[in-house]
Amino acid sequence: PGKEAEVEKFLQAGQGLVEAEPKTISWFAIKIGPSTYGIFDTFADDSGRDAHLNGKVAQALKEKASEILAKSPSIEKIDVIASKLPK
Repeated sequence: PGKEAEVEKFLQAGQGLVEAEPKTISWFAIKIGPSTYGIFDTFADDSGRDAHLNGKVAQALKEKASEILAKSPSIEKIDVIASKLPK
């Protein structure tokens, strides 16, 4: 709490870095509550996910996390079982 503007600025800046990741299919920075944020992203394959998790956004987050986050981020691998996407 108290660092929301910094978190949002960080996430908005991250979009530009993710644009350069060809195997990151979609990337959403989301606000879940007043001071709770998340990222939902999808990848072409596991190598794309691995590249993203070792890429520039992940590195920047590791460097800034202790300054702007109340606790360490949790990264969860999920499986999408249904979706609707634009054609």
